[in-house]
Amino acid sequence: MDEVNAFLGKEKIGKLLLKFSLPCILSMVIGALYNIVDQLFIGNSELGYFGNAATSIVYPITIIVLAFALMWGDGCAAYMSIAQGKKDTSKVNNAIGTCLIASLLMGLIIVIICGFLAEPILTAFGASGQTLTYAKTYLYTLLPGIPFYLIATMLVSVVRADGSPKYSMIATLTGCFVNIALDPLFIFAFKMGMVGAALATVIGQLSCFVFMLVYFIKGYKTFKLKLYSFKPNFSLLGKASQMGLSSFLTNISTVVLSIVTNILLSKYGSTSIYGADIPVAVIGIVFKVFGIIISIAVGVAIGGQPILGYNYGAKNYHRVKETFKLIMIVDVIIGIVATVLVEAIPQYIIQLFGSDGGDLYIEYACYAFRIYLMLILFTCLTKAMAIFFQSIERPFTAIIIALGRDIVLLIPSLIIGSAIGGESDGVVSMLWAAPISDVLSLIIGIILVICFFRKISSKQSA
Repeated sequence: MDEVNAFLGKEKIGKLLLKFSLPCILSMVIGALYNIVDQLFIGNSELGYFGNAATSIVYPITIIVLAFALMWGDGCAAYMSIAQGKKDTSKVNNAIGTCLIASLLMGLIIVIICGFLAEPILTAFGASGQTLTYAKTYLYTLLPGIPFYLIATMLVSVVRADGSPKYSMIATLTGCFVNIALDPLFIFAFKMGMVGAALATVIGQLSCFVFMLVYFIKGYKTFKLKLYSFKPNFSLLGKASQMGLSSFLTNISTVVLSIVTNILLSKYGSTSIYGADIPVAVIGIVFKVFGIIISIAVGVAIGGQPILGYNYGAKNYHRVKETFKLIMIVDVIIGIVATVLVEAIPQYIIQLFGSDGGDLYIEYACYAFRIYLMLILFTCLTKAMAIFFQSIERPFTAIIIALGRDIVLLIPSLIIGSAIGGESDGVVSMLWAAPISDVLSLIIGIILVICFFRKISSKQSA
């Protein structure tokens, strides 16, 4: 078992990164589409931007679920890769089994909490009036699928680290295609509205779960799950959680950011020419587009995770450095292309989500895309840096980068920016918080990367 992935220490870096990153990028983008495809159809239905505002309100809950899935999934994946590099995989099966049990329990806990406290939670997230009604309907329909979504997403990372990136891609691709196929059927043909949109998502998630189940029934490459593998091991759970903590906090910071942003938009939007609903609906779409772009950039970094983890465990530091450089080069290209698109054609991007919002809707959307995503290139690089440190057993360095932009820098900047613009211009001035935070967070990331590589260079020369 230890030698199954030995090629990670020998094959050309470019070839390896292509092998692992391409399926990973597709998987990440498809995963992001789960949170965006409903809006594409809802925005073009009779629900309009009120329906889109409702899905934006529920969005933080789906990200919380994703946060736990990626913490244990990415944590197990990093643990597996480093263990393979060290030639010691004896505890991998128990780590995966324990994280599976934790995923199931957390999924059930989230369902219970949201089931009983849906209205106060959604209200706290910025919902009111018709938007609250739509949001409750959407959330209640999503709840039964949450445990399956959490487990399936967690296992996608494990399967990828097991040397089967294409299978994990096919699983998520199937789930997304099922969702896309059912959305117009349920929303337009059966006229099921928000229920139909959510139901299509749940069935898509179940499809991915079935694929993961089949993989574990048929067999795996680098570990074996036995009955004893599911005996809870809190030490291994802590280890996996620590190694995946950056993924968790990155997503939780997105939740906090989304909530704070929605509250500020509701407050300052109500006194602006745009009203409260337009800014909330628009920024929800901006976050989803942002999520797709970041999914591509992070997909490259996560695709490199098995290469980084294996070679770091084997002390092949020159291959670690070479892999990091290539990841950064690819993400620069991704960031440049994304910047050109959001700056040049924001009006066409927003119209994909419905075109009945009127002139003010389009006007604010153009401001939001062009200002908020102005330095998306920098964000791509900092997110990739966080994944890099997570892959090489530097979870707390990864956390510093992951939280630096969204929590430490961006949220205070949003609050200050909206206050500067005041009642009439707060919803526009707050958008400048993102590029300011992007510059500062990239500087922090570069400093930490330089310090790390100087440290391992001294180890090699010692």
